Amino acid sequence: MGLNTIPNIITVMRVVLIVPFAYFMWQQEYVTALVIFLIAGVSDGLDGLLAKRFNWQSRFGSITDPLADKVLLFVAILLLVMKGQLSWALLWISTGRDIFIVGGATAYHYLVEPYEMRPSLISKWNTALMILLVLLVLVHLAWFALPIQLLETLEISVILTCIISGLHYTWLGICHYRTRDSRSSLKAQVQGKDGVSGKAAGKAVEKS
Repeated sequence: MGLNTIPNIITVMRVVLIVPFAYFMWQQEYVTALVIFLIAGVSDGLDGLLAKRFNWQSRFGSITDPLADKVLLFVAILLLVMKGQLSWALLWISTGRDIFIVGGATAYHYLVEPYEMRPSLISKWNTALMILLVLLVLVHLAWFALPIQLLETLEISVILTCIISGLHYTWLGICHYRTRDSRSSLKAQVQGKDGVSGKAAGKAVEKS
């Protein structure tokens, strides 16, 4: 086991932290849950920093790292919704968007052509706002009360960026498909011209 496995080990540890985080959230021990959430956040930044700084990227890490973040956020939002701290609308919209994007990208990859989906700027903003929302709600529950208007405004911002990012990914998929059709048409035209040129050259040789 080499040093290049350190980011993957940190990622696995973050996955393991989801279990005690969910337990303490359910038991309404929000201080402990907040500490675990902060540790998970620091570990997320640490493994990414190490992977990029020392070129320790791996296929396992590229899949597991964002998946761990998604699962942690989903569990946090689900439990906060069940505790009445966040709305069901946020849960359904954010989860529906993720299923729609992943399902669409997977279908396109296997049914049309290989396609590597990268997070857009609006998607990164959405994730950042979602993490901030969960963090502030936990601070509100664990340490000191925050203005309800602040939390509600932040929740609305998360919902809006979820919708916008979902529409943006859909538009990117449509544009990519249209570009593919254009490339295919151009390739067919070039091949057709090459074929005609080849036939003409053949006839010229025969005449000579």
